[in-house]
Amino acid sequence: MSKESRRRQRQSGQTPASGPASKRPASGPAAPPIRSSGPGGSERAGRRDRARPLAKASIFQRYRTILLGAAVLAVLALVGAGLFSAATEKAYACTTVWVPAPTPSPRDGASPQPGYVQPDAGGGHVPNGTRLTYTYCPPASGRHYQQPAAPIPARVYGPDDAIIPQQWVHNLEHGGLVILYKGAVVDEAALRTLFDAFPPSPVCGFERGGQSPSPVIARFDDMAWPFAAIVWGRVLPLQTLDQQAILDFYQTFGERTNPEELCPGARESAAPSGAASPSAAPSVAPSVAPSGSAAPAASPSAASS
Repeated sequence: MSKESRRRQRQSGQTPASGPASKRPASGPAAPPIRSSGPGGSERAGRRDRARPLAKASIFQRYRTILLGAAVLAVLALVGAGLFSAATEKAYACTTVWVPAPTPSPRDGASPQPGYVQPDAGGGHVPNGTRLTYTYCPPASGRHYQQPAAPIPARVYGPDDAIIPQQWVHNLEHGGLVILYKGAVVDEAALRTLFDAFPPSPVCGFERGGQSPSPVIARFDDMAWPFAAIVWGRVLPLQTLDQQAILDFYQTFGERTNPEELCPGARESAAPSGAASPSAAPSVAPSVAPSGSAAPAASPSAASS
């Protein structure tokens, strides 16, 4: 390009088309980036401006609140079921509902021995609140609660009173008599009449309702008869509330078969004619059932725990 041409370009404000000056970068703001366009002439965004798709949420993320709420409710239900089961579970269990085997009639002229000897289940105290399984029910021996939970006061207990063997077996250990009735329906007036008729204890002479552990009259459903009178190691089954049979049983065996004497040394002088001695209690003696007593079956029957 001639000098004249360059001069005319400068005068007109145009940049020379060639030469070193044309290679210099133009001053001023940077030019915007060049965007490509699609076949239709529309502008097409670059790769970095493209929106990225969001990751799909998992089932737990979508239903987290519902699932956590359901888990909390399940835990509460399990805890509640455990507490309900513990609250309704019986405090004791029975291996067998005891029915004594028949025994021979006494010899002519022999003193009657009312009731039946039950195999000795031992004894001993356990912490109050311990759940026990008794080999025979109703138990005439066995482990039991200690003071202050047992022995329990001698009186009539109603069908809804929560009286359990762990309590009154301790009364038996002290020489007491326990009278049991089966079921929620019972003549409570007749039970009170029987209680009021009790004489002083046959060996120690304790007055009813005082120091005497007798009689305890309470409900017990795990037995084969409507009624039963019990001393340590011996049971008198009854089909009716036979007051005279119960009092005769108590006079014969009360405070004489128990391992823990409340008045040591008094048994020998107080033993009535024909009464069984304490050492005779564990053995099977000839027995006759008093009036109104249950006829014994041949063998014990299985019980539900």
